[in-house]
Amino acid sequence: MPNLLNNAFFWQKIDTIFSSNKLIITKKKGEYHSIYKNLRYPVDYGNLDDTLPENSGISVYKGSVSASVVDCIIVAADILKKDIEVKLLCGCTADEELSILQFLNQTEFQKGILIRRGDDIPAWAITE
Repeated sequence: MPNLLNNAFFWQKIDTIFSSNKLIITKKKGEYHSIYKNLRYPVDYGNLDDTLPENSGISVYKGSVSASVVDCIIVAADILKKDIEVKLLCGCTADEELSILQFLNQTEFQKGILIRRGDDIPAWAITE
């Protein structure tokens, strides 16, 4: 079975979406969530303009490091919203990644996992 896990072509598509749409920061680092006042954003947070879902855009956590590619993604399950969301992380240090995971996992209603960028190219995708 070919290795379809975490390969470079997946991340290439993510980078294309990220770099071809404007990032609009809606919450600065340290600001509180508009509904859940106990939740404080560990890094800047925003959305990619003109992307789905529902034209609110793909969620992005922007860390303190200058970067033009997505470092990792978080898949979060929210039982209150009855939704699963994918959130992009760009320019985040290891400490910022941990802070974002803690931010998203601090309630019993939402849990998230982090998926780090891979660079494997499966053998079936290599052409001569």
